[in-house]
This record gives sequence, C-alpha cells and structure tokens, in this order.
Amino acid sequence: MQNHGFPHEATEATLRASRALLGIVARSVADALEQVTLPQFRVLVVLAGSGPMRMGALAARVGAVPSTFSRTIDRMVDGGWVARQESPQSRREILVDLAPEGRLLVDQVTERRRRQVASVLTSLPAQEQQQIIDALELFSTAAGEPTPEDLLTLGL
Repeated sequence: MQNHGFPHEATEATLRASRALLGIVARSVADALEQVTLPQFRVLVVLAGSGPMRMGALAARVGAVPSTFSRTIDRMVDGGWVARQESPQSRREILVDLAPEGRLLVDQVTERRRRQVASVLTSLPAQEQQQIIDALELFSTAAGEPTPEDLLTLGL
C-alpha cells in the first residue's frame, strides 16, 4: 500500500458504493422473501439462469445437503414455484425447473433492482453517469467475474 492516501480513499469509496448497491439488492429482494425463504429464492435464481437441473446437481450448486434438499423442493413444488419433470434423455431422471410463478418472482426482483439502480443514475447529470460507467467498467475488469457461488450467497 502506498503512503499517499489514494488507495485508502479509493478503497473506502468503493466500500461505500458496495454498501449502496447491497442496499438496493436487499430492497429489491425484500418482497420476494415474504413469499419464499432466501435459500428457496437462491434455487429460483439458479434455475432462472441455468434451466432445468437434476436434483443432485441443483443441491450442489446452491450448497444444500442432498438428503434434506428434496424436502425443500417438495415445499417449492407445493407452493407453485418449481416443477418436477422427466428428463428427455432418461425417464428415470427427474429434473427441477421453474414454474411460471417462480419465473415471475425472479423477473419481478430483477426488474425492481433495475428500476432502483436507474433511479439513482438518472438523478445524476449525464457527465457523472458517464463517469460511473467508466469507473464501474474499470472496476469490473480489474475484479473479474464473480463465481456463481459467490453470487448465490446473496440470491443474485
């Protein structure tokens, strides 16, 4: 770390921005968490991104214990969030996929998040919006893509 304060200032500014973004994430998912638990929402997010998955693969992807995960899926099927279907490759293999209500919930959260970010950005002049675009592009490139597991922790 250099002595002249700039890395510290950049770190602190980035942490403040990350807290602001986490606030948006939390607000965008709050209504959904009145309908499903955070682990259930994580399942919906995975299925929205990947399509139908085998039960074991889905459990592994969300970090669930396979022996108890089946009960979670049972509750989600009963709630209309996901559906089980036979695999086209093997009738013995059962896949889990989003039900229309599950897709709608994920889409609503995503749209709510998009609107909240847009609201913040449109409150700024165009030149400052461009500065944010440039800075976030630089930061994203330097940080690299987060792993799906990292994103799942927050239901992203």
